[in-house]
Amino acid sequence: MSPLTPLDGRRIRVAVIGTGAIARDSHLPALAKLAEEGETELVAAVDIDATSVTDFCAVSGIPHAYTDLDRMLREERPDLVTICTPPTLHREQSIAALRAGAWVWCEKPPVPTLADYAAVEAEEGAESGPYSSIVFQHRFGSGTRHVRRLLAERALGRPLVAHCQTTWYRDTAYYSVPWRGRWATEGGGPAMGHGIHQMDLMLDLLGPWSEVRAMAARLVHDVETEDVSTALVRFENGTMATVVNSVLSPDEVSRIRIDCERATVELTHLYGHSNANWRITPAVGVPADEAAAWRDFGPDVPSSHLEQLRELVASMRAGERPRSSGADGRTSLELVAALYKSAFTDVTVKAGEIGPGDPFYTAMHGDAPGWAPAATAPVVGEEVPA
Repeated sequence: MSPLTPLDGRRIRVAVIGTGAIARDSHLPALAKLAEEGETELVAAVDIDATSVTDFCAVSGIPHAYTDLDRMLREERPDLVTICTPPTLHREQSIAALRAGAWVWCEKPPVPTLADYAAVEAEEGAESGPYSSIVFQHRFGSGTRHVRRLLAERALGRPLVAHCQTTWYRDTAYYSVPWRGRWATEGGGPAMGHGIHQMDLMLDLLGPWSEVRAMAARLVHDVETEDVSTALVRFENGTMATVVNSVLSPDEVSRIRIDCERATVELTHLYGHSNANWRITPAVGVPADEAAAWRDFGPDVPSSHLEQLRELVASMRAGERPRSSGADGRTSLELVAALYKSAFTDVTVKAGEIGPGDPFYTAMHGDAPGWAPAATAPVVGEEVPA
C-alpha cells in the first residue's frame, strides 16, 4: 500500500495521530497555515478516545475521525502523519505509518530508546522516502539559521566554551498524571522530555560530541526518573560544554551560550525564540562594522512547528531526506543515553559506544541499580507541551 502519488500539483494529505494538547496547540495551527497556502490538506485524525477525536475533527473541520490507526491508514492513505502521542507509542505508530507509505513527523522524544529508533529507521524507504522526522522546531527560524552560518564559516572564530540550560519548573500535580516520571511511558526525566530541545539545538550548532560525564538526582519528586541532571560534554571540535536539565527551577529559562574566539553568542528564551532572543557580544578589538553585520539577523522568522513543517513539506516534494531524520535525528537521543549511562554508572561515556548489547541501548535506565524500575506497567495518555 502506498499513498497517492505524485505529490507535484496537489496538496499533501495529512493525518494527525493523537488529539491532545500538543496536536491542538502546535500541530494544528501549522497545518492550518499550510492548508491556507495550498500545501496541505487535513484528511483525518486518530485517537483511542472517541470523544476527543470527534471534538478535534469537528472544531478543525477535519472530515474523518478514527479510533483505529490501521483502518485510517488503509482507508485514507495519507502522505504524511503527525504523531502527537506519548513516547511509548511512537515506535509502533511510526512503523505502521511508514509501512503504509506515509512520511512521519513525530513529536519529541522520538522514541524511548536507541533500539526503538533503529527499528523505525529500518522501515524507512531506501530512496526518496518515506522518512521519519522528529519535531525539533528550535533548530528552525531565522535566528538559528543566522548563528549556524556564522559558526560554520568561523566568522566568530573557534567555538571554545558552551552552556546549555533547560531549567524549568514542574510541580507535584504535573507528575500526578500516571505516565509521567516513569521510564516505560515517558522514557526519561527532564534530560529526555524537556532539555532534549536545547541539547538538540546545541548539537545542531556545534556538531558532533566526543565524550560526556554526568550526574543525575531525584531531589524533589517521587518519580522513577531523575528530576535534575548536569553534564560536561566535550565536542569533536574541542569545545567544552556544560549542560543542565531541571524541573525544579522557579525562574524558568532555556539558554544556550557559546563563547568563541571573537564573540559570545547567547540565546535566552523559554519555549520558543525569535531574533530578539539572540545576543552577540564581540570581543575587544572586533571592528564595529563587522559586529554590526553579525547582529543583522534579517527578517524575523521565529522558531516554530510551522517553520519545520514548511521544510519537511519541501523535502517531501523533492523526495529528499529531511533534516531531523535518520542519523541527524538520532544525535540528541544518543547524547541523552550517554548522559544517563554516565550519571548512573559513574563513568565517562564516549560517542558511539552505546550500541546493541549495551543495556543503555534498550533502556535509558540501563538496568542500573537505584534507577531501573522494579516493575513497569505502561500507562498511555496524551502528549502535552513539555
